[in-house]
Amino acid sequence: MEVPNATDKGKVFMTCTIDEQYTWENVHPQHILAYIYSGELTITYGQQTLTFVKGDTLLVPKNQLSRSVKAPVDGEPFKCVSMALPEEQLREFYQNRSTLGSWSDNVLKERPIRPHPLLEGFFGSLHTYFEMQDELSEKLVPIKVKEALVIIDEVDKRASSILGTFSEIGKIDLQKYMEEHYMYNLPLEKFAYLTGRSLTTFKSDFKKMFNQTPGKWLMEKRLNLAHHKLTKERQKATAVYLSAGFENLSHFSFAFKKAFGYSPSSIMNQQSSTR
Repeated sequence: MEVPNATDKGKVFMTCTIDEQYTWENVHPQHILAYIYSGELTITYGQQTLTFVKGDTLLVPKNQLSRSVKAPVDGEPFKCVSMALPEEQLREFYQNRSTLGSWSDNVLKERPIRPHPLLEGFFGSLHTYFEMQDELSEKLVPIKVKEALVIIDEVDKRASSILGTFSEIGKIDLQKYMEEHYMYNLPLEKFAYLTGRSLTTFKSDFKKMFNQTPGKWLMEKRLNLAHHKLTKERQKATAVYLSAGFENLSHFSFAFKKAFGYSPSSIMNQQSSTR
């Protein structure tokens, strides 16, 4: 797992941003358990956005495409600890335990995990490790993971239903998924994987569904979204290009001018002159 601005203590990560906002996109291969010590974390799954603040515990499910924004709040830095939950250990833990059954994407809207003093105590103990100079013992990490799983299973069965489900990604509704996730800057190989397809099948299904190649369709959708944000929402180009799925500002400006005949900056200049 790649974690921006992170300190690694035996595969448990502490992230800290002092005075700036940071945005990144990710698809985690493992479930991630996290706790916010200070600051604010906003995670967007498709068109669903959740905001977590100081004292919140959250579960980031594996193979879920998301965009995260971490930011300091009221003079306090963003500070969060994250723990990857290995599937092998999850299978062992849930082998003889009952869960609520299979889960769907809708469970993300229910904001697991419910707050509880046991969770606060657990993450308080993890915070202590980051004040130490030495790495966590490799023998201690699975013990802490198991402790977290025991607490979660006690306080929030919804979260256990996610962690205790081990089905592979199946072929899903391509049109629905792409309409909800086109603004994420991913290679086609990753879109194919997340929709349960090989790259060849993904391209073939896409052409049948949209009557366009994925590359052309993605570019048009992202540019139209960016144009709306610039003209209707009056956002700045520096804020738009990431949220519209472009890798950098120069690529966005070039593609925008080629499509519309004028640059993003010209829209901003025109808006300023009419105020």
